[in-house]
Amino acid sequence: MNISTSIFELIDLRSFSNLWFWIALAVVWSSASHWVLGVPYDLVLRARRHRGRFEDDLIDLVRINVTRLLYAAEVSGLIMVGLGSFVLTMLVALGFFYDVEFAQALFLLMLPLSLVALMSVRTARQIRLEDPDPETLYKRLHRHRMAVQGIGVLAILITAMWGMYQNATLGVLG
Repeated sequence: MNISTSIFELIDLRSFSNLWFWIALAVVWSSASHWVLGVPYDLVLRARRHRGRFEDDLIDLVRINVTRLLYAAEVSGLIMVGLGSFVLTMLVALGFFYDVEFAQALFLLMLPLSLVALMSVRTARQIRLEDPDPETLYKRLHRHRMAVQGIGVLAILITAMWGMYQNATLGVLG
């Protein structure tokens, strides 16, 4: 085995049989469930447990991130939705009509993340409208995190099933 074969095997674009894709998938969903509206979830737990200064920090950070997220949605939301729809449609066409495995993998990663993004904007709007007390804010952030984790589990399950089907069909494993 020469060096070029090793390099191309390491960066292989057959995503579902590549360890790097599965590591990236795990990291993406781990990060998505840890950062709730841009706030690290350990800060939510610390604020709930210790109150005081941690609670003030959490409220400030949530306010900053809600404002930031809603500003981006108001200023360029339509463009982001249009561009995102175009990219997802392109990935569906390339992946499932032209059998480009890399496009299939990106689609199975990006579609659920786009749902999480839409859900984040919705949660940010609810927080801005309600201006909740700290206990209600903890509950809302916890519910948002549970929903993100649910989407992540379902996305990983569907991706794993599709990846196993692809590997079995293409004979990568056998």
